[in-house]
Amino acid sequence: MKKYILPALGLLALAPSVALAQDAPTNRFEHEGSTYSYSVTQVGDTRVISGIEERTGKPFTLRVGQHRVRGTVGSQQVSFALRDVAPLVKPSATLASR
Repeated sequence: MKKYILPALGLLALAPSVALAQDAPTNRFEHEGSTYSYSVTQVGDTRVISGIEERTGKPFTLRVGQHRVRGTVGSQQVSFALRDVAPLVKPSATLASR
């Protein structure tokens, strides 16, 4: 399970957090053939990432603190150090070419 959530968290660390939003916008990304939809909200000093894996409908909620990530994926609890998160490598896109 870590191999799916850890890269996702790396991507989310780069995304700006939404402060005090009632309806946070939904974002999507793909990783190893699975598509994830998620929203990010800020609660105090903690960033809360909640969403679902679209194919299976398995929900996840992650609370990102200063040094640790804790939460649930489906019915399984997860906890890992923030330093273990690797950012996703996004392929470069050519916007215009001559």
